[in-house]
Formats: sequence, structure tokens, C-alpha cells
Amino acid sequence: MAEPQPHILVVDDHRDIRDSLTRYLRDHGFRTSAAADASAARRLGRESAFDLVVLDIMMPGEDGLSLCRWLGETHEIPIVLLTAVADETDRIIGLEMGADDYVTKPFSPRELLARIRAVLRRATALPAQRNQPDSSAVRFDRWTFHAAQQELVDDDGVAVALSTGEYRLLLAFVRHPNHVLSRDQLLDLTQGKEAQVFDRSIDNQVSRLRRKIEIDPANPRLILTVWGGGYRFAAACEGT
Repeated sequence: MAEPQPHILVVDDHRDIRDSLTRYLRDHGFRTSAAADASAARRLGRESAFDLVVLDIMMPGEDGLSLCRWLGETHEIPIVLLTAVADETDRIIGLEMGADDYVTKPFSPRELLARIRAVLRRATALPAQRNQPDSSAVRFDRWTFHAAQQELVDDDGVAVALSTGEYRLLLAFVRHPNHVLSRDQLLDLTQGKEAQVFDRSIDNQVSRLRRKIEIDPANPRLILTVWGGGYRFAAACEGT
């Protein structure tokens, strides 16, 4: 059975952009719907399920930033923003509100297509979370990880300080134990919208975290390297 085509909603008040973009996406294997303003997009969002929204920031009436906030709060749907070159502040605000990526106008349809596919890959590739440790502690190996308090304690009751990056990385690992997570997936889980496409800081964070939780960091048995794949957290995780 063929895989269902992802359904993309294009929201832009310029008809020529809206129409040409929906045609281009259909020609490349997507189902598409279009809205000329935020009101129409809200209505379509209530009537249909979309896999991703391409959203213009500058629209008359309710702007794209307001709609971006609403989509993030009600639908948890990936969003790619369309912005003007001069709209750096709005672009940053949009990313902080939950947008996943952006392209600047005038844009290449091929670039937008590549970004849409990359966002969809990230959204669908991550395994389901095994644990929800935000409100409880997680035991693994000789450690207890209190995620809500951002605290890691060993069996002797000694707390180990974690940087923000190390905390986010450990949180990603205990939520996805025994799954191979690529560097891009770990970047998405730990840095979200702040992640840079070619950022390899994950390797440095892994090295630092290993020095804190592994008995022998040079021969790790908790955070394993999967050559060509990324990393796997091999510890058994139990909620407490």
C-alpha cells in the first residue's frame, strides 16, 4: 500500500504566490490546501488535519505571527515561515513561537521544498517517547535523574551539576532509551529552533555527559556511538 501523501496548508495573501506554490507542491507529491488569510487558515485547521503549514508572516488583518502562536498552541503542527529579507525580528519571534524553519522572499521553490521535506523528516523520524520524566524521577544504572528539578544524583546521594546542554541531552536520552538517535534528531530534541543545520556541538555535549555519568568515559557503556547512525542510550530506565 502506498504511503499517504503529506497534506500541506499554504497561507499567503498573495494569490500568485499561493497558487503557484500549491501547484508546485502538488507536482512534487504533496496534497495541498490554501488560505488567503488567518481566518481562512483557522477554519481549515478546524476542518482538516495537516502535516505542515507554510505561513507568510506579513498578512493584512491578523498577521502570521499571531496565527503561528495559535497553531502551536492548538495543533502542534510543523510550520515553515515565509518572511521578507528585512523581517529578522519577526523571523526570530516566529521561531520562538514554535515555527520550525523559514525561507526569505523572494525564495526558490526548490529551497522551500527541501526545507519542507527536512522538517517533515524530523517530525516523523523521532521515536515515541518511552518515558515522561518531567514530573517524576528516572532511575538508570547508578543514577537518579530528577528532570523537573534538573538534578542528577548518584546512589550515594551526591548531586552532579549539569549544564543546560547536558541536561537537555540526558532528557532526550531517557525519553528514548535504546533507540538510535541521529545527530540531527538530537539537535532537534535538545536545541529545537536554535539548532544550526551543520552544528556538531552534540558530539561535544555527549563527551562532556559521558565524563559525568560513565565509570570509564573512554569505554562507555551507557551512551553508545552507532557508527554512521548517531548515539544510543543503552541504560534501562525506570520511573520512580
